[in-house]
Amino acid sequence: MVVHAALDQFYRRRLASFDRLNLKKVLQRKNPYLFRAIGINDPKRFVSALLSAYFSSSDEGIFGDAFFEPVALGISRGRKSITDSVDIELDIGKTTRAYAVKSGLSVFNGQSRRRQIQAFEECRRRLPRQAFEAIVGYGYGQRASPPRGKKNFREISGQAFWEEISGDPELYKKLLTMIGKKADEHAAAYEKSFATVGKKFVEEFEAEFATPDGKIDWDKLLLFNSGKRLPRQSKKNSR
Repeated sequence: MVVHAALDQFYRRRLASFDRLNLKKVLQRKNPYLFRAIGINDPKRFVSALLSAYFSSSDEGIFGDAFFEPVALGISRGRKSITDSVDIELDIGKTTRAYAVKSGLSVFNGQSRRRQIQAFEECRRRLPRQAFEAIVGYGYGQRASPPRGKKNFREISGQAFWEEISGDPELYKKLLTMIGKKADEHAAAYEKSFATVGKKFVEEFEAEFATPDGKIDWDKLLLFNSGKRLPRQSKKNSR
């Protein structure tokens, strides 16, 4: 089943990300002021919140690639597009619908929106003899809009998106049920890896950024995260 295969792939990529995690690299990307503002002063709580924040943002991207895109392709019975940033080409009568499948609604800034427009134009040029419709489909959320002005695509999300590509108005609910049954099989392995990495990170954090009484050394942490760095000298200048 396409849903189960996609969920297996999501968890494979999710678990593989544990092997690449580096405490200091994660610390450099997160906001120490925010953690201080919400009252965290214990290394264990800090590391737990740090990992939760990291995986929350990481999982969204992985899920879009590993789950939403292949599931939408399989359910629609369309073909995988060879155009970058376009995922599915679906022939409906004499019209080709080109879908870019996204996870949630907050994926575009000005630059990425322009790239998406360009991708649809490239796809359109490859299919000159067909009527053509460009669509950004979001796996969840509530958005429906026709093309406006320079935006050459319409947007559709959530129930409306899954119904459009499948013909089933209840598919968005069925997907959640199918995910839940399969996710239970993966949960134990994920929780075990999360706990193992969490324990390792707590030990590293306490050795590097904790005071003798076991609290967070915020000055040291902030210096690591946001302190001034001297420009790198070239080998020629350092001689």
